[in-house]
Order: sequence, then structure tokens, then C-alpha cells
Amino acid sequence: MDARSCPALRPVESVVVPDREHGRVVVLRDTHGVTEAQAVVPPALVPVLVRFTGRLTCHEIAREASAELGIAVPVELVVKLAAELESGLFLEGPSFRSARTRVEREFAEASVRPASHAGGAYHNDRRALERYIEQTCFAGANGTHAHGALALGNGSARMVALVAPHIDPWRGALGYGHAYGALAAALPAEADTFVLFGTSHAPMRQPFALCRKAFDTPLGRVDADTTSIDALAGRTGGFDPYADQFNHKREHSLEFQVVFLKHLLKSRQFRIVPVLAGLGSHQLTGQDPGQDACVVEFLGGVRDLVQSRPGRVVIVAGADLAHVGPRFGDARPYDEAERATLERADRASLDRAASLDANGFWSHVTADLEERRICGLAPIWSLLCSLASAGVRGRVLHYEQTVDREDGSIVSHAALGFYE
Repeated sequence: MDARSCPALRPVESVVVPDREHGRVVVLRDTHGVTEAQAVVPPALVPVLVRFTGRLTCHEIAREASAELGIAVPVELVVKLAAELESGLFLEGPSFRSARTRVEREFAEASVRPASHAGGAYHNDRRALERYIEQTCFAGANGTHAHGALALGNGSARMVALVAPHIDPWRGALGYGHAYGALAAALPAEADTFVLFGTSHAPMRQPFALCRKAFDTPLGRVDADTTSIDALAGRTGGFDPYADQFNHKREHSLEFQVVFLKHLLKSRQFRIVPVLAGLGSHQLTGQDPGQDACVVEFLGGVRDLVQSRPGRVVIVAGADLAHVGPRFGDARPYDEAERATLERADRASLDRAASLDANGFWSHVTADLEERRICGLAPIWSLLCSLASAGVRGRVLHYEQTVDREDGSIVSHAALGFYE
């Protein structure tokens, strides 16, 4: 890396977090899972970082950043930042491509997807995890005795689909408790297959990504329904459903659902059909995915799977709602009036989902997508399109705004049940 190099930041997640020394810093994280490292960039270097597009040399970046800041930015500083990001695998280039090829090959050859977030987002110890789910999630949400497990299928209504949070279980305990407590009460006795739609936090090239791997959890392994997955792979209308399979490696939106399902069902045999829903190009352009023949064909395959096994297939979407506040790029935290306005907007979206109005849900969310930054649009819309609406009714079970204690940023999430 030298002054003539043109550094290009690759697609990574960036969040703004509080920092004692700098006030706030930008943290870069790899949602693909090529590197476990995180990069912390102080605010003074953000004007440099945003110019790592691959079009400017380090010398040109230093000159432009100096003009913007009104102070001299040494080219050596730009080169040093670029070199550090390159060594951390945050820049496009030979180092990153070599590492990605190796990690992708290892993941492709593995028969089991490891529990990537165990020990971080939730307990890695079986007993500690079971206690947390029972005593904090279920007991907190539903008043279940802390030492007792929820009984399955005691209610009269049968749940055919569920929208659950994908925020980490530490912060989303009540949301998960409401979602999976309701599923436990209304799970059909014959249910043995769960189609899981999750948000892909890493960019996707195709609208959906299948995964044929079993998912490991601290509670035991959950096998994939490879027969159903193969059938869906033949209903793509031409796109490659495995082009983005690597996104499953670090994606938490499905991993958390598998953990809760395994806790509920314990030794009962069941299988999963893991699907990451991208629809990124549709969200960027405003295109109605319901007019995309490939999307319609794929979701038709999911709907056929549900209808071919009455009572045996349940659809679960791992989906959060709004992401607002300083951590996500807003100038300041929301005040009480703004939080109330946000809740009204979220609930209006949820009402459309609960009424199985897929088109209305898509239109309502995309109308202010840049403001609310809802990251559950694709999986919830996909769930709605996969249900046969006749005889199915939806109900909002829980809504919550989780507020970050340090900077007041908010992630909102909800639980929705669909019954017949």
C-alpha cells in the first residue's frame, strides 16, 4: 500500500457507537464472516474512510479530505489507515479475495453450520441457555413458572406462521418470550418442518439464498430438510439459490430462531428449511417483488410445500423493525414524541402484515425505508406471500422498542402469530 494505491472498502456493516475518548466512533463489522475482526475508526478519519471507493489514490484522498476539513491530512496517514484496513480484510484486494476463497470453501464443504453467535449473543452452555430462555424470556413474557417448561399445543387455535425478533436474545428476551410462548401454545401436534425466512444483513446477489446444512446449537443439532430444499431449488425461475449460501455462515436472523425452536421441541424430531431473503435490488429501486417472476415462482414453491403437508409445515420469519438513533446515522436520539410517532408507523405496518396484505405491507414500509431502516421487510413479506390467506388470521402478539442505554438508539421489534 502506497500513495498511488486506490483503496476500496468492501461491503461491511458500519455502526456508530459511543466512545470515551472520541465521543463517537464508527465500527466496521464483517457480516459475511470472512473475518471476526472489527475496525474502529475515529470521527476525524471518517472523511478519509468515505473516500475509500477504489476511484481515488491515497494522495488524492489526502488532498480532498484536507480541503473538506480545512486542515492538512498527511498522505502517510491515509496510507497507514488503508494498510491497517487491508490487513484486517476490510478492503477489496488479493488478501481479502484469498481469505474469502478459503473460508467459502471450508463452509461449502461443511455439513453443519456452527452456532456462530453462541457465547456472544446468547449462552454457549446448554444449562445456562435453557435457564435463560425459561426464566427470562418465557417467564418474563408469559408468567410461566421459572422452573417449568411450556406445554406444546394446548390452545385451540393452530399457528401456521410466526414473525419473531432477530435482535440478540439479551435485549430481545421479552419479544422472544412472547413469540415462542405463543408458538408453544398453538403448535400443531404434527408439525415437523419449519421454513425459516431471515434477513440477510450482508448484501445478496440473488433474491433468496438456501442452505442445505444442519444448524448446530448449544442444545443440539437441527437437521435441514434437504428434500424440500432441493424441491425449492428447482423453483427459482432461473436464479441460483446457492449463489449467496455463504451469507448463512454468520447470519444471526435464522440462528436465533433455530435455538428457540430447539429449546421448545427438545428431542422431538423436526427439520428446517433455511432461507435468507434479500430482495435488495427491489428495496433499492422500489420495484414490486410481486411482479418479479423469479420471486413469485420461488415463493409459490414454499406455498406448495405448506399446502402439501397440512399442519406439518410452519413458517417462521426472523425479522426486526426500525433502527433509528445515533448508532444508525441519525443526529440524535428520538424524543418521546418521536418514539410515539415511530410506534404508530410500526404498528401501521404490522396491521397490514396481520391482515395478510403483502402488497400493502411492502408499500407502507418502503415509503419511509430510509427513515425507519426496517430490516425485516423481505422476510415478513416473503412469509405473507407464502401463506394461503383463506382461513388464516394474523394477530400482533407483542411490540417493543429496545433502547440502547449508552446513546438512546432504538431497535423496534414485534411478534406476530398467524392462526387457522
